[in-house]
Amino acid sequence: QVQLVESGGGKVQPGGSLRLSCATSGRTFSMYAAGWFRQAPGKEREFVAAIHWSGGDNTHYADSVKGRFTISRDNAKNTVDLSLNSLKPEDTAVYYCAARRWGLSVIAGQYDYWGQGTQVTVSS
Repeated sequence: QVQLVESGGGKVQPGGSLRLSCATSGRTFSMYAAGWFRQAPGKEREFVAAIHWSGGDNTHYADSVKGRFTISRDNAKNTVDLSLNSLKPEDTAVYYCAARRWGLSVIAGQYDYWGQGTQVTVSS
């Protein structure tokens, strides 16, 4: 069993930055791929970024955030972070951390564990 708790959301002006963190529990989290998804009001949940259980450069990003967001993980601390830079109003959404065994995926339905979400609002 893996439990996930997100933090770090808030309100920021366009062009600003935030850093989201996902704290996890479970001794085997280092064997899980992790992903970040987001859901805006009235829209479906969409993929943002994912990282392989081994971390490093084994990552994947949605085209809409590539070059602006960075996913990273620290298996010793059981955390997965998402750095959000050059934020745009269209980035406003609830951001969710998720985990799955084995390889990373861009499909929400393939993740087994989810956090409760953290709100990110980009507005002037």
